[in-house]
Parts: sequence; C-alpha cells; structure tokens
Amino acid sequence: MKQSLLMEKYPIFELQIAKSETSCASVDDIIAVLKTKIDAHPKVADIAVFDHYAHTQSIDGTIADSVKAAKNIVFCFGVALPNPHVLAVRPRSIGVADMGDHFHVGFMEPPMEVATTEMESWCKALADKPG
Repeated sequence: MKQSLLMEKYPIFELQIAKSETSCASVDDIIAVLKTKIDAHPKVADIAVFDHYAHTQSIDGTIADSVKAAKNIVFCFGVALPNPHVLAVRPRSIGVADMGDHFHVGFMEPPMEVATTEMESWCKALADKPG
C-alpha cells in the first residue's frame, strides 16, 4: 500500500489492484469481502455501505470519466471512548472504485495503529491472485 497526504493534510493509504490480481470482479465483490472481514472481527461494528457514485450522479455532481463505480464501506473500531474528541475521527471507511482495468482501494489513516494494521491487511488480501 502507498501512504501519502491528500490535499497536503489528510494521511491516506491507497492500493491499486489490477483486475487480473483479484478474484473480485466488481466493487460489490470487494465490498462483500471487506464486510466478511468486518463481521469476523470481534471489536469492529459494521455500519453501512454508501454508494458514492450513485449519490454523486443523483445530484448531478462531477464524476471522473475513469471512475466506473465507487462505494464506501463504513464501520467502527471504537474499542474505547476516552473523550468526546475521538468522535471526530470515527467511524472508519474504506473506499473502493472501479477504474476499468483495476480497482482503487483507500482509507484515511486511523488514529489507532491496530486499526491501521488491520485495514491495511484487509486491503492487501484483496490481491489474492498472482499478478
């Protein structure tokens, strides 16, 4: 995974997966795999799937021609609530976009190392075929 700063302030992790490197054929397939990981984790709560592409299209928003589909799976690692400030960085989300010949998977870096490690592992596991 590649780690970078989006807009010079948001720490993000991103991974591009060629369609030949995964058994997933669609954004929905990838979301289903991630949901399985979320549901299997005893300290993670599944919240929702947001169809970002459909929403943006419904409000006549701008979508890059290269983006064929885009969804976010939303969940929470909330293992502690030490103060109200942590609410500003929860819940978590992994975004998945179909870019034609590959999938783009990304998330903003969580403030918990254990969440970062787990999310990175889930994303890397999507590339389950030799490329």
